[in-house]
Amino acid sequence: QVPLVESGGGLVQAGGSLRLSCAASGRTFSRYGMGWFRQAPGKEREFVSAVSVSGGTTHYADSVKGRFTISRDNAKNTVYLQMISLKPEDTAVYYCAAALMLGAVVRGVPDYWGQGTQVTVFT
Repeated sequence: QVPLVESGGGLVQAGGSLRLSCAASGRTFSRYGMGWFRQAPGKEREFVSAVSVSGGTTHYADSVKGRFTISRDNAKNTVYLQMISLKPEDTAVYYCAAALMLGAVVRGVPDYWGQGTQVTVFT
């Protein structure tokens, strides 16, 4: 088991920024590829970003490229999602995900999910 707890969501004006954090419990965090997904009201959950075990490989959805940055700190068992230039269409519940295979995260079938944190972008 890899319990995941997201934080950092909130209400932000369009053009603003937020940094989401996902803290994992246990001593195996550094073995897992990590990622972020989001689900807007009335829409399916979609892939946002993923990062490899070492942090050296990252993936982004086209809709967030150049605005979002994923990173991880294995010493702190935490993965981050820095979001800038936020748009109203970024409004969603953001979920952290973990998988032993990074490809599973990218394909949307991770081993573990967090509970989610709400991000609301207003104009």
